[in-house]
Amino acid sequence: MFSSALLRIFKRLKSNTMLEHKRHALLPFPQFIIRVLRFFLYSLLLVCFALLIGTVGYHFFAELNWIDSFYNASMILAGMGPAAVLTTTIAKIFSSFYALFSGLAFLGTIAILFTPIAHRFLHIMHIDEVDEIKSNE
Repeated sequence: MFSSALLRIFKRLKSNTMLEHKRHALLPFPQFIIRVLRFFLYSLLLVCFALLIGTVGYHFFAELNWIDSFYNASMILAGMGPAAVLTTTIAKIFSSFYALFSGLAFLGTIAILFTPIAHRFLHIMHIDEVDEIKSNE
């Protein structure tokens, strides 16, 4: 049952592409802005998910209160470094793995955020290239 639901989701994602093919026309600017906002929402969701993992982890492993856990997770995710002194071994291990995860989450967030902009730039460059080839024929 779970696998069939997962299969339906993957089929839907595969059939519903997020970006137009290079042979298709350039997306109109208002729709491009909507796409940028949608990708911004995706990156915001990734940041919220990473903050949730960090907040819960610091609360349970480092035994910090919720506000201090959120603050510490935010500082690590932003690349500023830990805010609280960790005393237990399990808290230090969690903090190490969360710092590694935060680096990957940061890179993923930047990649998601700039995907529509980079795609549009490459699409425009390809359109110019196709127009140049057609004019030489």
